Amino acid sequence: QVQLVESGGGLVQAGESLKLSCAASGSIFSINVMGWYRQAPGKQRELVATITSSGSANYADSVKGRFTISRDNAKNTIYLQMNSLKPEDTAVYFCNAGVTTVARVQLNVWGQGTLVTVSS
Repeated sequence: QVQLVESGGGLVQAGESLKLSCAASGSIFSINVMGWYRQAPGKQRELVATITSSGSANYADSVKGRFTISRDNAKNTIYLQMNSLKPEDTAVYFCNAGVTTVARVQLNVWGQGTLVTVSS
């Protein structure tokens, strides 16, 4: 019914930048909060950043000042600009969205994930 498709992951060196995108599609009436989470090998999934439909953003302390989340409501798309990347940012990054469908069903949707690898 609703899909999230991430793109933009890859291999970079420490200090470099990368921009992730996540586009939502399907039977969407509205989307409330969208966000990025990440999961490093052997660790639990953790919050990176979230953004509301009005543009209010929230960040994990570990990425504040380095990452910026943004949103294009017309395209049902969010972005994550990641600067000054560190090896500890290496993880699979997942997109998440709180969606109300056309049928007024509320869903918590996850993308398939995109791998970000930062070499030292």
